[in-house]
Amino acid sequence: MLQIQLNEEERLTLQNLLDSCLSDLRMEISHTDNFRFKEMLRNRKEVLCKIKNAVASVPVAD
Repeated sequence: MLQIQLNEEERLTLQNLLDSCLSDLRMEISHTDNFRFKEMLRNRKEVLCKIKNAVASVPVAD
């Protein structure tokens, strides 16, 4: 398990970055016709969602 310490600004920046990536992935998934590529994108989206949830619960470092 990886542990990181983030201050509030870093945590918010990471959350915003993840939100942006997830939004882009949703659009790419909806516009992709290749089944294997779509599955890979869905898996990536799932991983990013898990990371986003983990970041949201990370205590803020001083």
